[in-house]
Amino acid sequence: MSSESPVRRKSDFRSWLVFFPLVLLVAACSQNNVTVDNSFKKYFDSAGVNGSFGLFDNGQGKFTIYNLNRFRDSTYLPAGTFDIVQGLIGVQTGLVKDDSSLLKTDRENGFGLLAQRIGKDTLKKWVDSLGYGNKNISGPIDSFWLNNHLKITSDEQLGLIKKLYFDQLPFYQHTQLLVRQALLTEKNTNYQLIYKAARGIGDGGHAIGWIMGWVEENKHPYFFVLNLESVNADLDVLHTGLPVLKSILEQMGFFQGKK
Repeated sequence: MSSESPVRRKSDFRSWLVFFPLVLLVAACSQNNVTVDNSFKKYFDSAGVNGSFGLFDNGQGKFTIYNLNRFRDSTYLPAGTFDIVQGLIGVQTGLVKDDSSLLKTDRENGFGLLAQRIGKDTLKKWVDSLGYGNKNISGPIDSFWLNNHLKITSDEQLGLIKKLYFDQLPFYQHTQLLVRQALLTEKNTNYQLIYKAARGIGDGGHAIGWIMGWVEENKHPYFFVLNLESVNADLDVLHTGLPVLKSILEQMGFFQGKK
């Protein structure tokens, strides 16, 4: 992590407010850096869902992907994963104080009210600056991230979470720290698992689920995005998706403190 002061000078901050697109990580990489592992399909099949998975080994600069085309090219509503962006904006603008519990759960009413307080013009400015998905925030201000106008790829989600970890988003370092601390965390002597989970109803009435974050062992971060799709509109993302995620990570050798 950088040792830079968490509060940037105003002139420094203004310099950040330029077009700052999320990195299309996989799309920009050569096939030499990407391993497609379709053996993970069995975990999706066992859970009765479709989906994709991608993990970026930051130390090696390598990707492991299941269902590459879906991961790289298919777009879906962000649902409550947009809370990460709203939380960043809310803290940055002073509308959310140091109480970071707002991000702990997928509280639609809370974030609907926050969006109204932020205002659509400010939200649009930040969404454009981040280059977030297709940048379409049309629809009701208190729920546009749920209405299938705003859409994003798993690859772009991976770029967002990686930049958040390294304080590379156009927000104060302290803002990014608070949002990182607000994510769900499992921690023991072998690993830390930090993530945001969310669910929404996509096109065709299918449930779309996300679990995105990073697993850290021996101070080395590995960033991941799990995308799920189910004909069951009542899909419980944590009950269904978290076992899929953990099975994949276990197959890859995580949770033993040896990575």
